[in-house]
Amino acid sequence: MIFSVRCSYSLVLLAFIAFIGVNSCNQNSELEREIKRLNFNINVERFDKLFMESKENTFSSLKNGFPFLFPKNISDSILLQRKDDSIQKLIKYSVDSVFLDFSSIENDLSSLFKHIKYYNPSLKKPRIITVFSDLDYRNKIIVTDTIVLIGIDNYLGTEHSFYQNFYSYIRKNLKKDQIVVDLANEYAAKMIDEPVRNTFLDKLIYQGKKMYLKDLWLPETNDYTKMGYSIDELNWANENEYYIWEYFVENEILYSTDPKLYDRFIAQGPFSRFNLSLDNESPSSLGIYIGWKIIKSFMDNNDISLINMLRSDSKFIFKNAKFKPNK
Repeated sequence: MIFSVRCSYSLVLLAFIAFIGVNSCNQNSELEREIKRLNFNINVERFDKLFMESKENTFSSLKNGFPFLFPKNISDSILLQRKDDSIQKLIKYSVDSVFLDFSSIENDLSSLFKHIKYYNPSLKKPRIITVFSDLDYRNKIIVTDTIVLIGIDNYLGTEHSFYQNFYSYIRKNLKKDQIVVDLANEYAAKMIDEPVRNTFLDKLIYQGKKMYLKDLWLPETNDYTKMGYSIDELNWANENEYYIWEYFVENEILYSTDPKLYDRFIAQGPFSRFNLSLDNESPSSLGIYIGWKIIKSFMDNNDISLINMLRSDSKFIFKNAKFKPNK
């Protein structure tokens, strides 16, 4: 009889869990349909193509359309010579071969901006313009209030010959599926105030907030792409989450203001630096990963709006996150 009752209870519990799961999926689906209906489609202006295909008699018209991209102290003749430069032609050939059809990128960008608009109704539609950056991977995307510049020559694929002299940890994200992720990261940074204090915990929480916004804005993008990781790197982080956190706590670095911690655990690099023999097995930026986990735990365990979470300081978030790393 007891066994029968337990079986009945288990079945009811499983049914309840299934109901919650289905209900959550339905709510998410309805939310996505609502966001998709927003009138916020993006049209990308391919300045890179317009410039490289321009003629002397159409050059003034191009300058009128993009005056902010033409330095006043450089003559038209020099700019026209640059257009005919062999290196610029080689970049054009490579870009054209990779981005033969730009419609899928435009669709991804439209989806991103609809999601940002949904969570930030004051957002104004910017002009989105592709340019050649001469492989300036440190400034792949530049965002202002009205204009977004995408250095399209930084997204040709990890194995492209242009990038062979770059470190592998830089090359791995020079691919077209990172355009929307990089742009989301730039907009997230614009929405979140830099931490007032300068502790390692402040930096973790700041980075975690950016990752949480990317979760909301890029619901169809997998976690490893949002982190700029490979699948194996994300698996390593997931499998060692408890030990990463244990290291941070036991070494009392959460409230440290040592600037070297940023380079060791947040900046891009070949790996994170625990100063242990296993360092070269780890991915870089594990501080971002932990900050992301803390924010997700905070949002799961507190009834708080997105805007209030973004405005909350790191001490409040950490205190109320009830973060317990997976072991």
